[in-house]
Amino acid sequence: MRLTSSCHRSRRTLRAAAVVLAAVLPSVTLASPSAQAAPHAAQEARVHGGFVDLPLRGGTATVDVASLRVTARTGLGTVELSAPAADGGPGAPGPVTTDSDGAHWSYPATGLTVTARAEQGRLLMTVRSTGTDDRSLSWPVTGGDPAATALQLPRGEGLSLPVADPFWNSADAGLAGTRLAMESELTLPLWGWTMGGQGVSYLVPTDIGTAVRPDSEHGRLRATAIHTFSRAEGTTDYTVALSLTDGSPVAPAADYRAWLEQHGLLGSLKRKTEAVPATGKLLGAFHAYLWGDARTAEGVERLRALGVDRMWLGYASGDRPMDADAVAAAKKAGYLVGPYDTFANGQDPGTADTPTSVWPDGVYPQYCVEDAGHHPVKGFGGRGCYLSSEAFEQAEPDHHYLADRTRGMTANGADSYFLDVDAAGELFRDHSTAHPMTRARDRANRLARMRRIVDDNRLVLGSESAGAWANQVLAFDHGSGTPAADGLWAAQNDKQQWGGFWPADAPAFFFKPTELPARVAKAMYDPAYRVPLYETALHDALVNTERWELSYDKLPRQKTTRALLAMLYNTPLNFVLDGDSLTEHGRELAALQKYFAPLHKAAGTEPMTDFRTLTEDRTLQRTVFGDGTLTVTANFGTSARDGLPGGCVDATLRGDTTPRRLCPADIGR
Repeated sequence: MRLTSSCHRSRRTLRAAAVVLAAVLPSVTLASPSAQAAPHAAQEARVHGGFVDLPLRGGTATVDVASLRVTARTGLGTVELSAPAADGGPGAPGPVTTDSDGAHWSYPATGLTVTARAEQGRLLMTVRSTGTDDRSLSWPVTGGDPAATALQLPRGEGLSLPVADPFWNSADAGLAGTRLAMESELTLPLWGWTMGGQGVSYLVPTDIGTAVRPDSEHGRLRATAIHTFSRAEGTTDYTVALSLTDGSPVAPAADYRAWLEQHGLLGSLKRKTEAVPATGKLLGAFHAYLWGDARTAEGVERLRALGVDRMWLGYASGDRPMDADAVAAAKKAGYLVGPYDTFANGQDPGTADTPTSVWPDGVYPQYCVEDAGHHPVKGFGGRGCYLSSEAFEQAEPDHHYLADRTRGMTANGADSYFLDVDAAGELFRDHSTAHPMTRARDRANRLARMRRIVDDNRLVLGSESAGAWANQVLAFDHGSGTPAADGLWAAQNDKQQWGGFWPADAPAFFFKPTELPARVAKAMYDPAYRVPLYETALHDALVNTERWELSYDKLPRQKTTRALLAMLYNTPLNFVLDGDSLTEHGRELAALQKYFAPLHKAAGTEPMTDFRTLTEDRTLQRTVFGDGTLTVTANFGTSARDGLPGGCVDATLRGDTTPRRLCPADIGR
């Protein structure tokens, strides 16, 4: 299993970010993607002096060519979409020209050219570097408008942060001053702001090479995007799409969903089920990694006997993978079942500590990713190396290393597959002369090989902490539901408190209950800070869960909150199970799954169409899926609100005469 990958990846690719919902959401229902983004042709710009005007949905944008400051005139007044470019800016501009594709100008001293145009209600700004040297641009610079009240960042599922909140402006939060790589540290390539009764969305289709840097200035958060232009990396074009929104903290995700749909990039669980019918077994299923006796046919039958009718079951491919009898029992029970694998790590076969790192002769060390000094990039936990996706792609037509690996791993009849790392966004530049690769090429290779797993093997595919760019090929992910804070990795490295990777049949790292530091728990699980950006964009595209090492029973103090969030967002809970935990927690799992299953079966293939908070303290929250297929209200407080007890959730499917209630803390009492 991912015993060797998580801590190493965590330190490399996940930094702290947590955000807080600023105020009660306006009572606004998210429009459908087609309604939000009715296409219209690019419109000509109007140039006056050193300024360019372009129409936006809801107003008119004005770009100051000299500084790249952008403002917008709206029905509620003028708002600043970007302050002037920071860190030196682009230089002095040349003349502006216009045509049917918008306005165009350049900055001769820095070799940058700009095109600004209106497209489908957005201001689309593309900056291109024509020089040969690497350079960066710090723009847009956002959140400086005095009307800004909350910053939205897609860390994990999504969070929204009051700009003046003392905690999130403090060092304890670990947010201000960080640099969040869009392709690996944000699950969606966007950020956004709430500004009173309106807001702004920033989408970055060219996410590779772009980072978002939140900073605290005079006790208020701001955020600057930084793009590095590199000819060698293929990042010479930088595009930002700016939109006015209704101020809902999930509006940037709704805008991104519309963008994906407009560009043919939005996946669909319904279509995936048509292509691979076993995908339908994800609906209503919780997810669990099995250990020890739980991996046997008898263990699976114990789970089914508890009344659990849908599960995704995974297992590591070590000394005791699930055998054909256990897989057959899982499929008979109506479950999906599949191995954990990774194509990213290679080790010396004579000393490898996991079978997933052993490859046929010729792969290790020849396929290692090389850094600029032509040294192998160390692999998971500093062991072995990261393997180049380009080297595999070059070899696959003749050697079939990946195809043979997949067939071998599923020879027991497994109908699902979990491929670690591939969709998580940690992309590599490979300096090897034998298999050179940019990060964009690495992403393309990963998408191609994930698609082959689905198309050639008819498997239900999942991966780790999936970035939105993988939404068309994956059926599920483990990790994008968790807004991980930096303090989580420090906690996991404390083996005495968190647990180590032993005993082999039930490693304490997974099974030992523990308590998060208070600041980490606040950053990750205080529901007042959580907003469903990922589900707003992708709920009906793939099934999203929390990180694999944060099973439901791992964090006892967060169990009620996590259960309510799962039901509110219509997303599964994740577990680890062995024989003892089936005995201790099996009935609780079964009760939770029994409540969740009909809700997810009905709404798992529907978009999330509404999210709002109903009380000033943000403890009462509501979601809607489809055109009323499912409505869920969760009370995260300790006292009753609107007839709903604290710590409980009500769900109503279309046709229900009374809500279905769950109070997680009462299960088993």
